[in-house]
Amino acid sequence: MRKGGRTEVEITIHRPGELTPELRRAWHRAMDESPEYSNPFLAPEFAIGVGRYRRGARVAILHQGGEPAGFLPYERGPFGTGRAVGLGLSDCQALVHRPGVTWNAEELLRACGLSIFEFDHLVEEQRPFAPHVTGTFASPVIDVKPGDGGYPEWLRGTYPGLAKTTLKKERRLGRDIGEVRFEFDERDPEVLRTLMRWKSAQYRRTGRMDRFSRPWIVGLVDHLFRVREEHFTGVLSVLYAGDRPVAAHFGPRSSTVLAAWFTAYDPELHYYSPGLMMHLRTAEAAARHGVTLVDLGRGDKEYKDWLKTRELRVAEGFAARPHPVALAQRLWRRPVRGLRNTVNAHPQLREPADRLLRTVGRMRTEGVAAPPGARKNRLPEG
Repeated sequence: MRKGGRTEVEITIHRPGELTPELRRAWHRAMDESPEYSNPFLAPEFAIGVGRYRRGARVAILHQGGEPAGFLPYERGPFGTGRAVGLGLSDCQALVHRPGVTWNAEELLRACGLSIFEFDHLVEEQRPFAPHVTGTFASPVIDVKPGDGGYPEWLRGTYPGLAKTTLKKERRLGRDIGEVRFEFDERDPEVLRTLMRWKSAQYRRTGRMDRFSRPWIVGLVDHLFRVREEHFTGVLSVLYAGDRPVAAHFGPRSSTVLAAWFTAYDPELHYYSPGLMMHLRTAEAAARHGVTLVDLGRGDKEYKDWLKTRELRVAEGFAARPHPVALAQRLWRRPVRGLRNTVNAHPQLREPADRLLRTVGRMRTEGVAAPPGARKNRLPEG
């Protein structure tokens, strides 16, 4: 693939389930050698999980000097359209490679049989894709480290502005419902089902697409919950009051990074701010379990502004080679993304849009037919 004094790169295409233990070890080694690739969404286990439910999932493997040195998971659709694996679910995307590996985006697409490759959370380091980026966005993260004491001491030292109010609400929750306790790595699948029910109800209340109405997403989450490997583990964290689950979070973790993915809480207890409690408890416990970074994911949310210690940058765009299908795909997808980004970037637009979505969600929940225009013009979820 790359000649002229440099080692040529050869590309082979595989289904995720065909990856041998040797290839997975090489992929993990590439993650370990570059900190920007330590996110669990970039691990082979995530691609393998998606591949169980998405027939078009593939992995392009770059070989340099006969050794596997780079890995691009993707999904191939009709007419050579392509997208990052798990697009819409994955909060981090990249061609994971060992240091010094180079490639050409157009040649890569040709080898994959793609006319276009869509991404929306691309690691900023991916220079060969840079000419195809249509926008970059902040992705808040929390740098965490173990505290010297327990949770209250950690909270007061890390978030003094939130500590007093949060601890007061936790004490009230304990008095009203039952003793508050937290499990960082809960293994009860019934609690995972409870989390999915809460999240589905939240999606419907806010007028957004219910991801858990899609069987393949439910199947993927169930599968990842059972994965327990050194480089990838599905972590279910739960806040209890007595024996009652109050809030829960499920997300994947690598050896050093925990991805914030699905968080929800019992809506009957919303006045205790259980969602914020959940994020704070999870960050503190993650540090005690070896995590150094909690990735909150791209998106403007008030709680992310409260919790973040810094921001990474992720990119969206369409890598393409000259092809009529690529042009048609860009013309169709780019305006949709542009509309969503414009709304999310301007509070004066975002807040009315959220109110509209909540109104639509409330009418659906109450069994009232929403106005046809409200359904058809629903904004994409951020």
